[in-house]
Amino acid sequence: MTSDSRVGPPPFGGERETLRACLDHHRATLAMKCEGLTDEELRKRSMPPSTLSLLGLVRHMAEVERAWFRRVFQDNDAPMVWSDETDFQAAYDADASTRQEAFTAWEAEVENSRRVEREASSLDAAGHQPRWGEDVSLRMVMLHVLMEYARHNGHADFLREGVDGTVGA
Repeated sequence: MTSDSRVGPPPFGGERETLRACLDHHRATLAMKCEGLTDEELRKRSMPPSTLSLLGLVRHMAEVERAWFRRVFQDNDAPMVWSDETDFQAAYDADASTRQEAFTAWEAEVENSRRVEREASSLDAAGHQPRWGEDVSLRMVMLHVLMEYARHNGHADFLREGVDGTVGA
């Protein structure tokens, strides 16, 4: 990996500013774990029969961003990127994927998520989570997505170590 250029969350700040910064820090962490790797290295699986790979994690997080920001606040019926059946696991299989394909989709969903968050009047803004059949606040969505990144960035450490022997932050 290259040097760590991530911006950490502020040690003090408002709730929204802190949530936004923590989420962006975790997004940058996933990108950092993928830096300098070829498509083949990004597709390297953790251990058969698992399809988990760094590229699979990027694809999965594109689906997570889409499901929690686009589908909740913009279009409850927006299709998933890699599944016609709302199968989040389908994104993990990145055997035929490339860095360009996965990162283009992920970056587009991240930018849309940031726009949704910026345009919301408050963290109490409500959207409808179609999988749950109930309304949720922007605060809850940001926390849920943040927890998804935190969990999957732990997997990314393991996957990156399997590619080049490094253990990251």
